[in-house]
Amino acid sequence: MTDWFETHQGLLQRVWDTLGHGVTDAQHPARRPTFATVSPNGWPEARTVVLRAADPDSGLVCVHTDINSDKIKSLQATPCAALHIWDSAQDLQIRLQADVQIITGAETRALWDKIPNHAQQSYGVTPAPGSVIKHALDYVKDPDPNTFAVLECTVSQIDVVHLGAQHRRSQFSRARHWQGQWLSP
Repeated sequence: MTDWFETHQGLLQRVWDTLGHGVTDAQHPARRPTFATVSPNGWPEARTVVLRAADPDSGLVCVHTDINSDKIKSLQATPCAALHIWDSAQDLQIRLQADVQIITGAETRALWDKIPNHAQQSYGVTPAPGSVIKHALDYVKDPDPNTFAVLECTVSQIDVVHLGAQHRRSQFSRARHWQGQWLSP
């Protein structure tokens, strides 16, 4: 019997299974990937986000954000991102490269209505996220569906490393129809 990390197909399936667990299990390491962008002035930026959707059929992953956050400015300048997940229980590193579309307004309203009140608190902070404030708590949370955005990330490349007894690394790309190729780890 072949272990999942020994084949391209096994690795690719494990990537999407791991992302799926991140969406459904609040305690799973894939729940909070690092989301990296390039700032308008060219600096790399990385922050933790919450994975909200992962669809292997379309190759999409989604996260939510406040429309006034710095990541929106960065994505407007350069509409691409990288996501990174480390799952120590599986000895698995997943890196995704994606083109990002910012979805707002009426297209997000049905989703907004499904978000629990405590989670809506993250959208509609005054002053806007990243603004300078005099004291640590000089802000107000006033949930506002007009500040809610979905970042729809169309995955273009997946780089997966399994750090088991023998390290294995495989890369997949949309352009190659998700056919894997081995890379030196």
